[in-house]
Amino acid sequence: MYSERVLDHFHNPRNVGELDNATAVVEASNPACGDVMKLWVVVQGGKVVEARFKTAGCVPAVACGSWLTEWIMGKPVADLHTLTTDQIEVALEGLPPASKHAAMLAVEVLKTLLAKVGKR
Repeated sequence: MYSERVLDHFHNPRNVGELDNATAVVEASNPACGDVMKLWVVVQGGKVVEARFKTAGCVPAVACGSWLTEWIMGKPVADLHTLTTDQIEVALEGLPPASKHAAMLAVEVLKTLLAKVGKR
């Protein structure tokens, strides 16, 4: 049902937890399914130098949060606007049709982050 990559990120999530020194903390939720994703980042010199997440939700939601933190670390904030749900799905070797909302949640939390960081 789930790809090996999705299961790996679910069973061994990367960058789980909170950051006390976060530049920004944001949250997004999907009211239809109840999934919630929270993202903490430290931005220095215009780049994301550290990222952590917590997700309350389904297997793909946790996998998408884990993958997202890996993808954004080390990147300039200006380059993060390009992420799409299709990119996440490809990177995770596919998501079942009923789980595509997980990629949308990850993109939504990133958009919320960019709106907040852009105000600084």
